[in-house]
Amino acid sequence: MTRLNPQTLEELEERLAEDLLWLNRPASSWVKPREHQGQKVLDVAVIGAGLCGLIAMAALKGLGIENVCAFDRAPAGQEGPWITYARMETLRTSKDLPGLALGLPALTFRAWYEAQFGRQAFEAMSLIPTAQWMDYLIWYRQVLELDVVNEASVQGITPRADGLFEIAYTDPQGDHVKYARRVIIATGLDGLGEPFLPAVAHRVPEKYRAHGAAMIDMATLKGKSVAVIGSGSSAMDNAAAALEAGAARVDVFARQNSLAKVDRLAGISGMGTRYGYFDLPDADKWLIMHEASKVGTPPPKHSVLRVSKWPNAHFHLSSPIDDIVETAAGVEITTPKGRYGVDFIIFATGFGIDYAKRPEFEAITSNALLWGEAYTPPEALGNAGLAASPYLGAAFQFMPKSDAEQDRWISHAYCFSFPSLLSHGKINSGIPSINEGATTLSNGIARSLFVEDREQLLAQFHSYDKSELTGDEWTDADEPASEHRRATK
Repeated sequence: MTRLNPQTLEELEERLAEDLLWLNRPASSWVKPREHQGQKVLDVAVIGAGLCGLIAMAALKGLGIENVCAFDRAPAGQEGPWITYARMETLRTSKDLPGLALGLPALTFRAWYEAQFGRQAFEAMSLIPTAQWMDYLIWYRQVLELDVVNEASVQGITPRADGLFEIAYTDPQGDHVKYARRVIIATGLDGLGEPFLPAVAHRVPEKYRAHGAAMIDMATLKGKSVAVIGSGSSAMDNAAAALEAGAARVDVFARQNSLAKVDRLAGISGMGTRYGYFDLPDADKWLIMHEASKVGTPPPKHSVLRVSKWPNAHFHLSSPIDDIVETAAGVEITTPKGRYGVDFIIFATGFGIDYAKRPEFEAITSNALLWGEAYTPPEALGNAGLAASPYLGAAFQFMPKSDAEQDRWISHAYCFSFPSLLSHGKINSGIPSINEGATTLSNGIARSLFVEDREQLLAQFHSYDKSELTGDEWTDADEPASEHRRATK
């Protein structure tokens, strides 16, 4: 008998199995298998096995699309930023959100946590510890039996004339090639680019600087003077990590005259936005995201307090970086307010879309329609970052630059990562609405595969002859009486 409130992970997994049974999930596999050169063709290849990659796979599996595999360059258990470069102590989102559950209560973080530590412990928790969130994702992958190839670096994705994608990747065993009918790019914040460094950063050698998303050994900053460039959540997390590692002084430099205080996008959060944003006119989408990027997203209060409680932490507002030069003692930063000598600089300057930095996606991105090609904003709303965003279809699919038949293959590739923000809003850029994002994506892929297989399906329809009745279940009331009497004797 399954317990109402599971007290162990084993009991929770029994509950989950029962829920799946009652919901008849996953659905029966229905996609026609294919082979190429003796190799089974994947229905869907997912590039990235972090938050977005895992829920995309789970949603597809729930729809009966089981021949799916993800490829992630990280070792198993280190996918995504959670225990690598995310230096926050806890998640920034509410602990009560369903997250990746896809409508299954037993699949929530809360269920996973309470099964091990109890409801009282969950209620006493303020926010989810980052390391425990990673543990939960590892369990999520295991309990749903999601297929991931780790330490796999994708070298190229090439569309073929037969409609397949050829995926070349390397792992510790060597070079490999896989074939897939659909490809999902689920590579997170740097989905179609890399961590962004402003031009001024390149004026000094790399030994003096790093991006906030780099694997910085914070222990090496003990006793040193550290500058953090930026004022968002990542800036606070990096500054706090340096202080906690024993940095002698940390200076946080912000361009604005104040830290951002209001998250404008939060003002339109909710189910209406999750389901309706895509259908907004392009002008509205552009205006919303342009204004949101201009005012910035405030860091959580607890993240700022984690820094400001240190007496050796210093905030410099209205302080854009004018110059950085190497000196005999380290580096010197120049702002409109003065000059500051430091030993090391951490650039918490976010991520940018830069297709040249992701050559493995070049065949896709060079053929995909961009927002700057599909929409021209008013001059006052010019925004190069938004213009470089892919102009996506309703199911996150890339759209071709032209209507030519030979270019339509591009819509068999999907951008389920941060660069989808302008087209789809925050439906897949974080935990709050990731369920809706994955549902939209998986439903669209199911439709696409079904329509592509229409000839086989029609042939199956016409040849299907399994009879539900044998002919002796009824009597024809209009049969002649004599015939009826003879039949009943």
